[in-house]
Amino acid sequence: MNQATPLTAEKLSAYRQQFTGSRALRTAANAASKTALNDIAYCGMEAARLHHHFSIEIPTMSATNQKSSGRCWMFAALNVLRERVAAKTGMEEFELSQSYSAFWDKFERANYFLESIIDTAALDSDDRTVATILQNGVHDGGQWDMFVNIVKKYGVVPKHAMPETFQSSNTGMMNSLLNTNLKECAVKLRTMFAEGKPEEELRAAKEEMLGKIFSFLCICYGNPPETFDFEYTDKEKVYHREDNLTPLSFYEKYVEMNLDDYISTIHAPTKDKPFDRMYTVKYLGNVVEGNPVAYLNLTMEELKALVIAQLKDGEVVWFGSDVGKFGDRAGGFWDDRSFEYEALTGLTFALTKEQRLDYRDSAMNHAMVITGVNLKDGKPDRWKIENSWGDDKGEKGYYIASDSWFDEFVYQAVVQRKYLGEKAALLEQPAIELTPWDPMGSLAR
Repeated sequence: MNQATPLTAEKLSAYRQQFTGSRALRTAANAASKTALNDIAYCGMEAARLHHHFSIEIPTMSATNQKSSGRCWMFAALNVLRERVAAKTGMEEFELSQSYSAFWDKFERANYFLESIIDTAALDSDDRTVATILQNGVHDGGQWDMFVNIVKKYGVVPKHAMPETFQSSNTGMMNSLLNTNLKECAVKLRTMFAEGKPEEELRAAKEEMLGKIFSFLCICYGNPPETFDFEYTDKEKVYHREDNLTPLSFYEKYVEMNLDDYISTIHAPTKDKPFDRMYTVKYLGNVVEGNPVAYLNLTMEELKALVIAQLKDGEVVWFGSDVGKFGDRAGGFWDDRSFEYEALTGLTFALTKEQRLDYRDSAMNHAMVITGVNLKDGKPDRWKIENSWGDDKGEKGYYIASDSWFDEFVYQAVVQRKYLGEKAALLEQPAIELTPWDPMGSLAR
């Protein structure tokens, strides 16, 4: 650090006097000694704007609970699918098995990780791509296209066919053990490559590793059912039963949703990602032979118009956002106008959405479902959101986002391609490959 400026005693004294001489700063310190900063900065009159009345609102079922796991993307996606099952069967409440989908995602992700290690075996271990693969490992988070890959290959099952276990709802230790084992596997595979072992020996070693990982996942989740009986009672209290379904036959009969009709749109207003282009992220995926993660980058006005069009047709929308900004988890809302952090702290936070992405201040970290919107003079001012944090927060597990927060912190929405109109042709262009560490490769958890 050439000509770096040290913190001298004189400067420290000036900083101390600056604080002690300010009554407002001392008052803020007194409040902060016993109260959370977001509670001190909370603006009740602003938050009062966010009430649960919407001009477009789709009836949906009770909120689900991902508990101590990072499966929000999967819960949100399965919540989209379960509405199809409930509509077809007449059930008032229903859940698809999150454990079943998570098992296969974990196992496929382990295979994808090991394949990525083999593919990059010629690179140094401190190469940024290799380091990113190792750092990411196999975790709970994911993307919409990864969910599609799992469903198309393995189908889905009702929750009673593969219920939650302690490990599926509390994934910290399971993930830690799995990732330590995967790094040991990476060492073995890279060592075999460095010793000049033929590829078939690396593949054989990989298959043995996967066998042990499969058994470990069975310990944690249970052994996924190959067939099951579907039993339910409809809203008229009539009992139904169908025996010997497979996960794929259940999906085909009761979900009846062509996932290929759905596309992932993003809003990434950075100079390296022009709008109206397709993007993918290198080494981001789960099923090796599945579809790659792909996005169409649009303006925010275009993205919101697509979401509203789908809501108007009575269909909910999977979306991804940064829920770490300007939120009240207990109160159940996100709104950038309801917290006066600058007035409280004396700091400034004048970053644009582009700058937040470029400087790694924000990225998608949570996926949920949009189930409603309030339109005022044809423009949205608040959005209704189905979360997966249980029903003891917000309005029985449902949240509200202001439209200004939506503009700044929503990054992704999945809609049917038919709403794109002429822009559907953009989906056919070759996707620009982003680096593995690009912020648009962040996983919703």
